Amino acid sequence: MTKVSDNYLILTENELIKLLKIGDKRAFEQLYHNYKVRIYGNLFKMVKSGDVAEELLQELFVKIWIGKENIDLDKSFKAYLFKIAENLAYDFFRKAAINKKMETYLVSVVTPSTSPIEQHIYYKEGNYVLAKAIEQLPPKRKQVYVLCKIEGKSYEEVSRLLGVSISTVNEHIVKASRVVRKYFLLSTNIS
Repeated sequence: MTKVSDNYLILTENELIKLLKIGDKRAFEQLYHNYKVRIYGNLFKMVKSGDVAEELLQELFVKIWIGKENIDLDKSFKAYLFKIAENLAYDFFRKAAINKKMETYLVSVVTPSTSPIEQHIYYKEGNYVLAKAIEQLPPKRKQVYVLCKIEGKSYEEVSRLLGVSISTVNEHIVKASRVVRKYFLLSTNIS
């Protein structure tokens, strides 16, 4: 993010939040700069991964921006941020558990006793199910999902490439991931 104006450095947190609630981007940036290091550190302690902590930090501030009108000025903003961060970390672990179930299923299907030809068939079947799941997505969501999850582009890159906000990219990824995960679970009968 760009350097925030010096005028915003002298505002109280409550004043910044009031400005944020009415959509002031510089107030948002200042709040981001005020909290990013502490929240990143807290997330890193929880998830033990710099990349995951960074992604969760970005997701947290996207949520703050999207729900800015609902921020309660009478409650601690710091506590609010850290609670959202904690919930995002828990969601990350829940998703990881589902992914672990998928991985366990795939490993159980492709046992060491299978031949390389059988392993290749199972691999192709997994890719086929993934491709079918992606095909279920609306065109724009599909495009965002492929760019981020298949091609490995960052949310920021996709945002610039498609001319949409990072929060829009995040929203597409969250919704697409739900559809893909559900399709995969139903197709492979994992419970």
